[in-house]
Amino acid sequence: MGSSFAAGAGIGPNKPGTPERCNRAVNNYPSLLAAHLNLALEDESCGGATSAHLLDAWNELPAQLSAVRPDTRLVTITVGGNDLNYMGLLFSASCDPAVGMAMGGETRSCPDLPHRPSDADYAALETNLRQIVREIHDTAPAARVVFVQYVTLVPEELCSATPISANAAEQARELAHRLAEVTASAARASGAEVLSVDTLSASHTVCDPRPFSRGFSPTASGPGAPWHPTAQGHTAIAEALAAMLSS
Repeated sequence: MGSSFAAGAGIGPNKPGTPERCNRAVNNYPSLLAAHLNLALEDESCGGATSAHLLDAWNELPAQLSAVRPDTRLVTITVGGNDLNYMGLLFSASCDPAVGMAMGGETRSCPDLPHRPSDADYAALETNLRQIVREIHDTAPAARVVFVQYVTLVPEELCSATPISANAAEQARELAHRLAEVTASAARASGAEVLSVDTLSASHTVCDPRPFSRGFSPTASGPGAPWHPTAQGHTAIAEALAAMLSS
């Protein structure tokens, strides 16, 4: 379950029969994990999803939690970035004023950086994360719930793959750090587990020799969405999950 960081935006073909707008790739980490452990998978991840979309319907899409059944034994979740406008921050920060931003078939002026999330925003996210775990356990008491943290995107030293200002980079790093803290706090309070992908990927940022994610370049092409995990990142997450679950 979760957002585009679970769905695998752009890393491979979309799964047949799934909503096109969700961009659920056939090689996202849930699919790789299920294949490795021979599990039956219900992939509910969807690009753009917030924690509210796990709890409640999102237009034509039912609540992601509606896929949980009494016999569900494992639920993996990556969500929360969209609650805090994480991608909005990075895409706005990457926008070149001389080029503008393509939106809805039009080129518009670069948007201002979004406001920093407030303490209330982080508290609301933690409340939702706790509620997600409670509802899973209400339906499937034996289910193991694992929050999969977001990959580390912005390193301390910027490079050509991170065309953002020092101020935007500091804001993005702060958001990522607090998102990880809130997720871990919600897991402790609700009886879930955490896979610390932020730590796992700390030496695999977009500026490192073996990146687990893509940065932003208006001229670069290739699989994967900008500011999202690559196929290699999803493989690393699946392998770490498999090791965690079998330990």
